[in-house]
Amino acid sequence: MYKSVAVFCGSKNGNDPIYIQHAFELGKLLALNHIKLVYGGGNTGLMGAIANSVLEHGGKVTGVIPEILKDRERQHVGITELKIVPDMHTRKKMMFDLCDAAVILPGGNGTLDEMFEMATWNALTIHDKKIILLNTAGYYNNLIAHINVMQVNGFLHDDWRKTLAIYDTPDAIFGDWAADKN
Repeated sequence: MYKSVAVFCGSKNGNDPIYIQHAFELGKLLALNHIKLVYGGGNTGLMGAIANSVLEHGGKVTGVIPEILKDRERQHVGITELKIVPDMHTRKKMMFDLCDAAVILPGGNGTLDEMFEMATWNALTIHDKKIILLNTAGYYNNLIAHINVMQVNGFLHDDWRKTLAIYDTPDAIFGDWAADKN
């Protein structure tokens, strides 16, 4: 089982209430399994939802926010620890250093940037941390199809399924993690 998990997700709620629901469920499961949340440090959107859920269920939260986003994402002042860094690159590196694995929830350009940087680091053997894609309500179906296109057309070094796991619900993630413990 992991001790800390980075969660990359949107600073907005999205249009479907299930995105927020899954953020809350994942936060609860992290807290109940004593897994520290490492996330972007904001108090808006899915970021705020998961942090608040972890806190509501007695868990620990470390936020990493760049100076430029303190106001836009409304830095979360109620979390266990908040690290303010100079830029986005430092944020991603620090979040990576602080986690054992990463979970990707729905989000926009920043979320995809963070996911693909971790996937690239896996491909280059800079690390071998597991990346979990939470495909809430099929949000990432088109992206998964495109990753398959990259694989089929010979642009990926290894089978992407070795480091990127796809789940439809937070419960499914923790079901597999519990099975791995046994």
